[in-house]
Amino acid sequence: MRIVPCLSMALRDMWTVSFLRDVFREFLGTALFLLIGLSSTTTLPAANTGDSISHSAELSTSSSPSNLNLLQEPPDCHLDPLRVALAFGAALVVVCVGMGEVQLNPAVTLALGLGLRLSPWRAVVFVGAQLLGALAACAILMGIVPSPLQGQLGLNEVSVAPGVLLFQAVAMETAVTFQLVLCVLAMSHPSATSKSLGPTVLGISVMLGHLTAIGYTGCGMNPARSFGPAVVMQNFHNHWVYWVGPCAGAVLAWLLRDVLLWPRWSSAGDWVTEFRELLLTVPHKQPDPEHTTELDQDT
Repeated sequence: MRIVPCLSMALRDMWTVSFLRDVFREFLGTALFLLIGLSSTTTLPAANTGDSISHSAELSTSSSPSNLNLLQEPPDCHLDPLRVALAFGAALVVVCVGMGEVQLNPAVTLALGLGLRLSPWRAVVFVGAQLLGALAACAILMGIVPSPLQGQLGLNEVSVAPGVLLFQAVAMETAVTFQLVLCVLAMSHPSATSKSLGPTVLGISVMLGHLTAIGYTGCGMNPARSFGPAVVMQNFHNHWVYWVGPCAGAVLAWLLRDVLLWPRWSSAGDWVTEFRELLLTVPHKQPDPEHTTELDQDT
């Protein structure tokens, strides 16, 4: 394989406006998606009852240092899994409709890259943009959410439920990411007749994944979603689970969709041949449907 022509083609693609626009969309889309989703993981103060209000009033009228310390403690908080699942699912729908065809997930990018729907250099840069978007979302949350309510900013932890072992956590992350990526590959197929339902289908998939896994692993399903809080909270304990599981699920979904059920290549050699052709081809941006409609009306 010739290295110089491949590098030249990659540089030509990276200097195009369409490439830079796609990278910015991945960054901004991931930031918006995780800003909305992770904000639902911040803890909510429990509802004040009459007894708690009167107790607070008694503490405020007392000058005892111990009572003042009790008054300054953060309120009792709780986290609603259904709220988190709905927030992540709805956020994905909104971002996909508003931003267009964005991936927002390194596991999804991996599957699209293996399926040769994406050049290797685009996949690498897109993943970098997604990780930066996750960091931006967490940084914004740190600034706008009051400290007593920040909690762990949605930090994924294997020990969410007692007795969860590492291999069980990996299996759970693999399973929920598998069903998500399978939906992505189905919606990205050129002959898909229900592409207009893509954002809704993917939003439901994300919601189901959270309802399934949030009690076991906190539901990563997206390495960027796990990476942002881990960096901000400086806690990488068992962080590899949230990379290995989703990436394994993405690979399995690609194998099932593109190799077993609807094979796109008759042999491994055909895949290699198409991969080489992809390295020497600059992707052509599809025309904007709205702009195309305007041109047709003008003519």
